[in-house]
Amino acid sequence: MIDQILEYNRKFVAEKGYEKYVTDKYPDKKLAVLSCMDTRLTELLPAALGLRNGDAKIIKNAGGLVITPFDSAIRSLIVAIYELGVDSIMVVAHSHCGACHMSYSHFHDEMLARGVTDQTLDTIRKCGIDLNHWLEGFKDTEESVRKTVEVIRTHPLVPKDVTVRGFIIDSETGALQEIPVNSKNNN
Repeated sequence: MIDQILEYNRKFVAEKGYEKYVTDKYPDKKLAVLSCMDTRLTELLPAALGLRNGDAKIIKNAGGLVITPFDSAIRSLIVAIYELGVDSIMVVAHSHCGACHMSYSHFHDEMLARGVTDQTLDTIRKCGIDLNHWLEGFKDTEESVRKTVEVIRTHPLVPKDVTVRGFIIDSETGALQEIPVNSKNNN
């Protein structure tokens, strides 16, 4: 599959297919979107939000989550704010998300079946990584959005003038539902 992609890429560059995507690193709408990596959202999310190339920083991970206050999602948001001028953040989860049912016990069995040893997993635990927490999904999408929004809003490195709001997008229609978050910093 990767070789097919490389062949396509050579043709894309040779035919200057990139020209219509040329922009700079600064998001025109000063917006960052934290969302799930689900393949249904690859084109649907920007289309449903009316975003074009160059409009926003789109940060994707499994579930559209901030797991800890210093994980890669929050790091990307901090860079977007201070380096790229972002002043609004949308957390956009989606309907029928596979992260709703993720669990370490499932991954554990899959890892063992693919050659990861219990010794390796024990070594990771001894380094202070809680695999149960790290690979746990969520049960309630609305609550997950509320929690992620609240972690971002109250993060000590996120300025209080940055707007942070949460949504669930219907993964079929693209319809957005705003999730209300009660917070002292209600922006």
